Amino acid sequence: QVQLAESGGGSVQAGDSLELSCAASGSVFMTDTMGWFRQAPGREREFVAAISWSDGRRLHADSVKGRFTISINNAKNTIYLQMNNLKPEDTAVYFCAAGPYQALVVGRPAVWGQGTQVTVSS
Repeated sequence: QVQLAESGGGSVQAGDSLELSCAASGSVFMTDTMGWFRQAPGREREFVAAISWSDGRRLHADSVKGRFTISINNAKNTIYLQMNNLKPEDTAVYFCAAGPYQALVVGRPAVWGQGTQVTVSS
């Protein structure tokens, strides 16, 4: 089993930057992709970004392209989400996820983290 631990959430002003981290532990070899999802109050959980352990391929949702960047540190089994030019509509609980690439990017990862709150004020 893989365990995921997010960190880095907080409250910021519009236009600010924030970086989220997610460290994987346990049977990390069982998963080939990690990613981020978010869920705002009253809305469904939505895909944000994903990155593959093996070849580093990345996918970002259209809503965050050009502002958010996912990256990976293989040695630390950790992924990051650099969020720039944050907007109030980015306010949500951000969840780390892990699993096979094709399943993860459509919202069906094998493992979820506990989530971290990001609040952006105007």
